[in-house]
Amino acid sequence: MIEKGGKIVTGGHELENAFFLKQDKKLTEQLAAMKKMKETKENLKKVSGIENEAVLQKLIDLKIPAHIVASLSMIPLVEVAWADGTIGEKEHEAILKAAKLDSDIDRELLKSWLSHKPEPALLEAWTLYINGICEKISDDEKKLLQKTLLSHAYNIANAEGGFLGVGSKLSKLEKAMLKKLEASFK
Repeated sequence: MIEKGGKIVTGGHELENAFFLKQDKKLTEQLAAMKKMKETKENLKKVSGIENEAVLQKLIDLKIPAHIVASLSMIPLVEVAWADGTIGEKEHEAILKAAKLDSDIDRELLKSWLSHKPEPALLEAWTLYINGICEKISDDEKKLLQKTLLSHAYNIANAEGGFLGVGSKLSKLEKAMLKKLEASFK
């Protein structure tokens, strides 16, 4: 201990204490982040029914909040409608008719997605969502889910297009998106 100008200096203790305070703060922040991640995983698990930790972690990595996971069932319809770059009036109406959304949040999300093309991360999140669900159901249930979902998607794709009602109503981009959706079940 050294006395300097009426002040006692204790050697390197102030630096040591400052170092450990900084380390404690980092550890506390990491602990809070881990706790939040665990709570987020639990929320995602409740909303989606998915229990696969890797799928849940990927949804977290994509920064997909739990309230959006509940609305992911609409993503294939929205993606097919946006496949050619615009959503026609008939596609818009067909999606609203197909949507059986329970909450105002879901309806607002859908309106937003119909107004502005969703980020690609949502399609990736939907694919993870479907994969997670398919892990929990039988092959027959998986086929029924695939058939139902793709049927709705084809209806949306067929809502617009063709020339004077003649010819294929599906554009190449819509066909590509439908194939991508179908591949999500394999």
